[in-house]
Amino acid sequence: METKPEITFDDFMKIDLRVATILEAELHPNADRLIKLQIDLGEEKRQICAGIKGHYEPEELVGKQIIVVANLAPRKIRGEESNGMLLAASAGDDDDRSVILLTPGKPIAPGSSVG
Repeated sequence: METKPEITFDDFMKIDLRVATILEAELHPNADRLIKLQIDLGEEKRQICAGIKGHYEPEELVGKQIIVVANLAPRKIRGEESNGMLLAASAGDDDDRSVILLTPGKPIAPGSSVG
């Protein structure tokens, strides 16, 4: 497993981790591994794209709460804007990878801060 470079506490404090509720999920029209998610962050709704196709079906994601990096700069991914990144744990190799979404232990208001 690749080790990332060490960061300072101040660097970590710049990351805005929030709870989001998935409102809609659909396959990305131009990518094999991506699912397009519409999420509720409490005071705003936004779209993120996540490389979780093959591990989750879009319909099973609707209503699920996830943890997202809310202050990641927007990025176009295969023609679709992604405004954040969901957090997931993964293990295994490319042929047998397991991906588990990070979720709160019990329901909490969308937009709640994590950390």
